[in-house]
Amino acid sequence: MKKAIVTLIAGLFATAAFAQTPATPAASVPAKVEAAHTKAVVKADAKEAQAVVKADAKEAKAVVAAKTDVASAKTEAAATKAKAHHKAKHTKAKADAKLASATAEAAPAAAK
Repeated sequence: MKKAIVTLIAGLFATAAFAQTPATPAASVPAKVEAAHTKAVVKADAKEAQAVVKADAKEAKAVVAAKTDVASAKTEAAATKAKAHHKAKHTKAKADAKLASATAEAAPAAAK
C-alpha cells in the first residue's frame, strides 16, 4: 500500500513539473490548425460534390429505367388490347355463325 501512495505522490510531482514547461510558439499552432481545418473543409466539399454527382447519376439512371418501363408497358398494353380485340371479334363471329345456323335450321322446320 505504501508503494502505491509513493507512486501517486511521484506522479503528482511529475505532472506538476510537466505543467510548468513553456508552451510551443503560439504563431505556429494557429497556422497548423488553420491548415488542417482548410484541408478538412476541402475534403468535405470534395466528398459532397462526389455524392451529389453519384446521386444525380442514380436519378438519371432511374428516370431512364422508368421511361423504358413505361414504353415497355405501353407496348405490352397495345399488344394485349389487340389480342383482346381479335379474340372478341372471333367470338362475335362464332356467335353470329351459330345464330345463322340456328336460324337456318328453324326456318325449314317452321315451313313444314
